[in-house]
Amino acid sequence: MMLKGKLYLIPCPIAEDNLESLPSVIAQYLRSINHFIVERARTSRRFIKALCPEIVIDDLDIFELDKRTPKEGLDAFLQKLLKGEDIGVMSEAGCPGVADPGNLAVQWCHQNDIKVVPLVGPSSILLALMASGMNGQNFAFNGYLPNKNPELVKTLRNLEGQVVRENQTQLFMDAPYRNTFLLESCIEALNPNTKLCIACDLDSPQSTVMVLSVTEWSKQNVDQFHKRPAIFVIGRW
Repeated sequence: MMLKGKLYLIPCPIAEDNLESLPSVIAQYLRSINHFIVERARTSRRFIKALCPEIVIDDLDIFELDKRTPKEGLDAFLQKLLKGEDIGVMSEAGCPGVADPGNLAVQWCHQNDIKVVPLVGPSSILLALMASGMNGQNFAFNGYLPNKNPELVKTLRNLEGQVVRENQTQLFMDAPYRNTFLLESCIEALNPNTKLCIACDLDSPQSTVMVLSVTEWSKQNVDQFHKRPAIFVIGRW
Protein backbone atom coordinates (compact mmCIF):
# COMPACT_ATOMS: atom_id res chain seq x y z
CA MET A 1 0.00 0.00 0.00
CA MET A 2 1.43 3.40 -1.02
CA LEU A 3 2.24 5.74 1.84
CA LYS A 4 0.41 9.05 1.76
CA GLY A 5 2.23 12.36 1.68
CA LYS A 6 2.03 15.04 4.34
CA LEU A 7 0.73 18.59 4.23
CA TYR A 8 3.24 21.03 5.73
CA LEU A 9 2.05 24.46 6.87
CA ILE A 10 5.09 26.64 6.22
CA PRO A 11 5.32 30.10 7.81
CA CYS A 12 6.76 33.11 5.97
CA PRO A 13 8.17 36.32 7.44
CA ILE A 14 5.65 39.04 8.22
CA ALA A 15 8.14 41.64 7.01
CA GLU A 16 9.21 40.35 3.60
CA ASP A 17 13.00 40.39 4.03
CA ASN A 18 13.16 39.34 7.68
CA LEU A 19 14.23 35.72 7.15
CA GLU A 20 15.82 35.72 10.62
CA SER A 21 12.33 35.56 12.14
CA LEU A 22 11.99 31.95 10.95
CA PRO A 23 13.43 28.84 12.62
CA SER A 24 16.36 27.44 10.63
CA VAL A 25 14.50 24.16 10.14
CA ILE A 26 12.10 25.84 7.69
CA ALA A 27 14.78 25.80 4.99
CA GLN A 28 15.20 22.03 5.42
CA TYR A 29 11.51 21.47 4.77
CA LEU A 30 11.55 23.74 1.71
CA ARG A 31 14.38 21.71 0.20
CA SER A 32 12.42 18.48 0.59
CA ILE A 33 9.13 19.66 -0.99
CA ASN A 34 8.42 20.14 -4.70
CA HIS A 35 4.69 20.98 -4.59
CA PHE A 36 3.30 24.12 -2.99
CA ILE A 37 -0.10 25.71 -2.42
CA VAL A 38 0.40 29.45 -2.02
CA GLU A 39 -1.63 32.61 -1.68
CA ARG A 40 0.50 34.47 -4.25
CA ALA A 41 3.00 32.68 -6.47
CA ARG A 42 5.32 35.64 -7.04
CA THR A 43 5.79 36.30 -3.32
CA SER A 44 6.30 32.61 -2.56
CA ARG A 45 8.90 32.12 -5.30
CA ARG A 46 10.84 35.11 -4.01
CA PHE A 47 10.69 33.79 -0.43
CA ILE A 48 11.84 30.28 -1.40
CA LYS A 49 14.73 31.65 -3.47
CA ALA A 50 15.84 33.99 -0.69
CA LEU A 51 15.88 31.24 1.94
CA CYS A 52 17.20 28.46 -0.32
CA PRO A 53 19.14 30.00 -3.24
CA GLU A 54 20.12 26.58 -4.56
CA ILE A 55 16.52 25.60 -5.36
CA VAL A 56 15.58 25.85 -9.04
CA ILE A 57 12.27 27.68 -8.89
CA ASP A 58 11.15 26.52 -12.34
CA ASP A 59 11.30 22.93 -11.10
CA LEU A 60 8.65 23.58 -8.46
CA ASP A 61 4.95 22.84 -8.88
CA ILE A 62 3.10 25.89 -7.49
CA PHE A 63 -0.68 26.22 -7.17
CA GLU A 64 -2.23 29.59 -6.32
CA LEU A 65 -5.12 29.47 -3.86
CA ASP A 66 -7.33 32.48 -3.23
CA LYS A 67 -11.02 33.09 -2.66
CA ARG A 68 -11.71 32.79 -6.40
CA THR A 69 -10.00 29.41 -6.88
CA PRO A 70 -12.48 26.70 -7.92
CA LYS A 71 -12.76 23.92 -5.34
CA GLU A 72 -12.24 21.34 -8.07
CA GLY A 73 -8.83 22.77 -8.92
CA LEU A 74 -7.65 22.57 -5.32
CA ASP A 75 -9.00 19.03 -4.91
CA ALA A 76 -7.17 17.90 -8.05
CA PHE A 77 -3.87 19.35 -6.84
CA LEU A 78 -4.24 17.73 -3.41
CA GLN A 79 -4.54 14.31 -5.03
CA LYS A 80 -0.73 14.31 -5.10
CA LEU A 81 -0.85 13.61 -1.36
CA LEU A 82 -2.66 10.33 -1.99
CA LYS A 83 0.19 9.35 -4.32
CA GLY A 84 2.83 9.86 -1.63
CA GLU A 85 3.94 13.41 -2.54
CA ASP A 86 4.34 16.05 0.20
CA ILE A 87 2.80 19.49 -0.26
CA GLY A 88 3.70 22.75 1.45
CA VAL A 89 1.17 25.52 2.12
CA MET A 90 2.32 29.15 2.38
CA SER A 91 0.47 32.38 3.10
CA GLU A 92 1.38 35.79 1.73
CA ALA A 93 2.91 36.55 5.14
CA GLY A 94 2.97 34.88 8.53
CA CYS A 95 1.30 31.54 9.25
CA PRO A 96 -0.86 29.78 6.64
CA GLY A 97 -4.41 28.82 7.48
CA VAL A 98 -4.88 31.91 9.65
CA ALA A 99 -6.68 34.78 7.90
CA ASP A 100 -5.91 33.17 4.52
CA PRO A 101 -7.51 30.42 2.42
CA GLY A 102 -4.95 27.72 3.31
CA ASN A 103 -7.45 26.25 5.76
CA LEU A 104 -9.31 24.75 2.77
CA ALA A 105 -6.35 22.49 2.03
CA VAL A 106 -6.18 21.50 5.69
CA GLN A 107 -9.88 20.58 5.72
CA TRP A 108 -9.40 18.32 2.68
CA CYS A 109 -6.50 16.56 4.39
CA HIS A 110 -8.48 15.79 7.52
CA GLN A 111 -11.29 14.43 5.38
CA ASN A 112 -8.83 12.16 3.54
CA ASP A 113 -6.74 10.95 6.48
CA ILE A 114 -3.67 12.99 5.47
CA LYS A 115 -1.24 14.08 8.19
CA VAL A 116 -1.08 17.86 8.67
CA VAL A 117 2.19 19.26 10.05
CA PRO A 118 2.06 22.91 11.29
CA LEU A 119 5.50 24.52 11.54
CA VAL A 120 6.43 27.26 13.98
CA GLY A 121 6.64 30.81 12.69
CA PRO A 122 5.57 34.42 13.25
CA SER A 123 1.90 35.42 13.44
CA SER A 124 0.95 39.10 13.37
CA ILE A 125 -2.24 38.28 15.27
CA LEU A 126 -0.45 36.71 18.21
CA LEU A 127 2.36 39.27 18.16
CA ALA A 128 -0.21 42.08 18.35
CA LEU A 129 -2.05 40.36 21.20
CA MET A 130 1.19 39.82 23.09
CA ALA A 131 2.25 43.44 22.66
CA SER A 132 -1.14 44.94 23.58
CA GLY A 133 -1.08 43.99 27.26
CA MET A 134 -4.72 42.93 26.96
CA ASN A 135 -6.32 39.67 28.06
CA GLY A 136 -4.58 36.81 26.25
CA GLN A 137 -6.67 34.08 27.89
CA ASN A 138 -9.93 35.06 26.25
CA PHE A 139 -9.72 36.66 22.82
CA ALA A 140 -11.24 36.53 19.33
CA PHE A 141 -9.83 37.35 15.92
CA ASN A 142 -12.58 38.80 13.73
CA GLY A 143 -10.70 39.21 10.46
CA TYR A 144 -11.97 41.94 8.16
CA LEU A 145 -14.93 43.98 9.45
CA PRO A 146 -17.67 45.51 7.25
CA ASN A 147 -16.12 48.14 4.99
CA LYS A 148 -18.87 50.72 5.18
CA ASN A 149 -20.73 52.67 7.83
CA PRO A 150 -23.14 52.25 9.58
CA GLU A 151 -22.45 48.48 9.48
CA LEU A 152 -18.86 49.01 10.65
CA VAL A 153 -19.87 51.21 13.59
CA LYS A 154 -22.49 48.67 14.65
CA THR A 155 -19.95 45.82 14.47
CA LEU A 156 -17.38 47.75 16.47
CA ARG A 157 -19.93 48.45 19.21
CA ASN A 158 -20.88 44.76 19.30
CA LEU A 159 -17.21 43.81 19.69
CA GLU A 160 -16.82 46.37 22.45
CA GLY A 161 -19.82 44.74 24.15
CA GLN A 162 -17.92 41.44 24.16
CA VAL A 163 -15.00 43.19 25.83
CA VAL A 164 -17.27 44.64 28.54
CA ARG A 165 -19.37 41.52 29.19
CA GLU A 166 -16.70 38.83 28.98
CA ASN A 167 -13.35 40.64 29.15
CA GLN A 168 -12.73 39.09 25.72
CA THR A 169 -10.04 40.91 23.76
CA GLN A 170 -11.10 41.62 20.15
CA LEU A 171 -8.68 41.66 17.22
CA PHE A 172 -9.44 42.75 13.65
CA MET A 173 -7.81 44.18 10.56
CA ASP A 174 -8.38 45.83 7.21
CA ALA A 175 -6.49 46.48 3.99
CA PRO A 176 -3.59 48.84 4.83
CA TYR A 177 -4.96 51.64 2.65
CA ARG A 178 -8.14 51.63 4.79
CA ASN A 179 -6.43 52.01 8.17
CA THR A 180 -7.28 55.69 8.48
CA PHE A 181 -10.97 55.01 7.86
CA LEU A 182 -10.94 52.12 10.35
CA LEU A 183 -9.27 54.23 13.05
CA GLU A 184 -11.71 57.09 12.48
CA SER A 185 -14.59 54.62 12.77
CA CYS A 186 -13.18 53.27 16.05
CA ILE A 187 -13.00 56.80 17.43
CA GLU A 188 -16.61 57.41 16.36
CA ALA A 189 -18.03 54.10 17.61
CA LEU A 190 -16.20 53.18 20.80
CA ASN A 191 -16.44 54.36 24.40
CA PRO A 192 -13.91 57.12 25.16
CA ASN A 193 -12.22 54.96 27.83
CA THR A 194 -11.91 51.78 25.72
CA LYS A 195 -8.32 50.75 25.10
CA LEU A 196 -7.32 50.47 21.44
CA CYS A 197 -4.02 48.98 20.33
CA ILE A 198 -2.69 49.40 16.80
CA ALA A 199 0.26 47.14 15.97
CA CYS A 200 1.73 47.73 12.52
CA ASP A 201 4.75 46.68 10.47
CA LEU A 202 5.28 43.88 12.95
CA ASP A 203 8.48 41.85 12.64
CA SER A 204 10.24 44.73 10.88
CA PRO A 205 12.58 47.56 11.93
CA GLN A 206 9.64 49.97 11.46
CA SER A 207 7.45 48.06 13.92
CA THR A 208 5.08 50.30 15.90
CA VAL A 209 2.77 49.25 18.73
CA MET A 210 0.62 51.94 20.37
CA VAL A 211 -2.02 51.46 23.08
CA LEU A 212 -4.18 54.46 23.93
CA SER A 213 -7.71 55.16 25.06
CA VAL A 214 -10.14 56.14 22.32
CA THR A 215 -10.09 59.70 23.66
CA GLU A 216 -6.30 59.78 23.35
CA TRP A 217 -6.49 58.36 19.82
CA SER A 218 -8.79 61.23 18.83
CA LYS A 219 -5.87 63.60 19.46
CA GLN A 220 -3.42 61.62 17.33
CA ASN A 221 -2.60 61.86 13.63
CA VAL A 222 -5.08 59.34 12.19
CA ASP A 223 -3.08 59.06 8.94
CA GLN A 224 0.09 57.71 10.55
CA PHE A 225 -0.78 54.08 9.76
CA HIS A 226 -1.86 54.65 6.16
CA LYS A 227 -0.75 51.76 3.91
CA ARG A 228 1.07 50.05 6.80
CA PRO A 229 -0.02 46.44 7.53
CA ALA A 230 -1.73 46.58 10.93
CA ILE A 231 -3.71 44.65 13.51
CA PHE A 232 -6.26 46.50 15.62
CA VAL A 233 -6.99 45.30 19.17
CA ILE A 234 -9.62 46.52 21.62
CA GLY A 235 -9.81 45.37 25.20
CA ARG A 236 -9.16 46.15 28.84
CA TRP A 237 -6.16 46.69 31.03
